[in-house]
Amino acid sequence: MNQQTDLEQFAPATDLDLDPGIRQAVLVLRSAGVETFESCEGGAGHAFPDPTIKFHGGAWAGYRAFAVVMEYGLPVLRMQQVHGNPNGQLEGQWWEVSVSHHGHARLA
Repeated sequence: MNQQTDLEQFAPATDLDLDPGIRQAVLVLRSAGVETFESCEGGAGHAFPDPTIKFHGGAWAGYRAFAVVMEYGLPVLRMQQVHGNPNGQLEGQWWEVSVSHHGHARLA
């Protein structure tokens, strides 16, 4: 089996397919036990300008996810904890990692 085939076992069961431009990064994180819940390949017409993955976890989850994507060689642009503010009420806290569109063949 090749690496991509091995990662496919971690594909989430969702109503919508993962965007092709972020699929590999999502599967890498999920294979390491990172609890992803939203992703977008980024760019014109998308929710984020850059490929972005949201995931749950406490204070150390971001460090763990950062280590996973760096070890895999993905070009991290940003890692942040986020709170939403729908209807004037804070919600969340979740993590977001954004990676570069360019500079790495593994996102292609």
